[in-house]
Amino acid sequence: MKKWSEAFQVASVYVGTIVGAGFATGREIVEFFTRFGFYGTAAIFLAGILFIVLGSKIMLVSIDLEAKSFEQLNEYLFGRRLAMVMNLFLMVMLTGVCAVMLSGAEALFMEQLRLPPRTGLMVTVILTLIVMTAGVKGLFAVNTFVVPMMVIFNFLVMLLVLKTESRIFVPIHVSGWKEGGKAVLSAFSYAAFNLALAQAVLVPMAAEIKDRSAVKLGGMIGGLLLTVILLASHISLGTLPDPAGYEIPMAVIVKGLAGTFHFLYLLIIYGEIFTSVIGNLYGLERQIRGYLMINSFWIHIGLLAVVYLISHVKYGTLLEFLYPLFGYISIGFLFLLLIKPTKAR
Repeated sequence: MKKWSEAFQVASVYVGTIVGAGFATGREIVEFFTRFGFYGTAAIFLAGILFIVLGSKIMLVSIDLEAKSFEQLNEYLFGRRLAMVMNLFLMVMLTGVCAVMLSGAEALFMEQLRLPPRTGLMVTVILTLIVMTAGVKGLFAVNTFVVPMMVIFNFLVMLLVLKTESRIFVPIHVSGWKEGGKAVLSAFSYAAFNLALAQAVLVPMAAEIKDRSAVKLGGMIGGLLLTVILLASHISLGTLPDPAGYEIPMAVIVKGLAGTFHFLYLLIIYGEIFTSVIGNLYGLERQIRGYLMINSFWIHIGLLAVVYLISHVKYGTLLEFLYPLFGYISIGFLFLLLIKPTKAR
C-alpha cells in the first residue's frame, strides 16, 4: 500500500511539473501537435511512450547514482565537461519556463478574469513563496490535489466536444507526409524538452524516496496520465477553426460548451501553472544550494525577481520562441538517456 501511495505522489509531481501554462491552456499542445492534425495524434502516442519509459528511467538512474541534483545525472550522461554546459543550459531553461508560467498566469487573469495587469504575477509569486517554505512536502500536497482535478476536467471537456467535428480524426493525404515527419520530430523535441526540465524535480525526489519499485511505478503512471490528458486536450482543440489564434484556447472551448464550468476550469488551469512554477523553482533551488550556502527563502526571492523581469515579454511570444528552441537542444539529453543502462535489481 505504501508503494502505491508513494507511486501516486511521484506520478502527481511528474505530471504537475510538465503540465504548466502551455500545456493546460492548450497553447503548447497546439504548437507541438494540433497544428499537424491527424499526424499530431500519432505524435502524441510517440511522445507518450517516451514519457512512460524515460520518466521512470531518470529516477531509477538517479537512485543508482545516489544523485541529489540534476548536475550529477548530467555528469553521468554527458561527462564532466559537457555536463557543465548542460547544467548551465538547464538552469537557463528552468528560469525561462518559470517566466512563461508567470506570463501565462498574467494572461489568465487579464484575458479571462479581466483583472488589472500584473495581478496574476503578484498572486503567483506570493503563493509560491508560501508553498516553498514547506519544501518537498508542499510540492507533494499541491500536486496530489491539482493533478487529479486536471485529468477529470480534461475528460469532461473532451466528452462535451465529441459531438463537434474535430480535425484530428481526418487523415491527411499522402502528399502531406512531409508534415508527418515534422510531427514526429515535434514529438521527440516535446518529450526531450519536458524530460530535460523534469529531471530537476525527479532527480532529488527519487533521492528522497529511494524505493526503485515505487518510482518506477510512479513514472509509468505519470507518463500514462500525460498521454491521456494530452490526447483529450488535442481532441478538444481540434474543434476550433484556428486554435493558434487564442492565448488560452482551452478556456475558449470550455466557455463555449459549458459556461457554468468556465470559472472552475480557469482555477484548474491556474493550478497547473502554479505546480509547474513551484516544481521548477524547487529544482533550481536544490541546484543553487550546492554552490551557495544561502537560506532557501532568499534563493527563492532572487529567482522570482529574475523570472519576474523575463515574464514581462508577452506569454505567447515566450512560448513560441523558447519551447521549440529548448526542445531541439534537449534531444541530445533524450538520446543519451535512451542508451545509458540502469542497474538490474
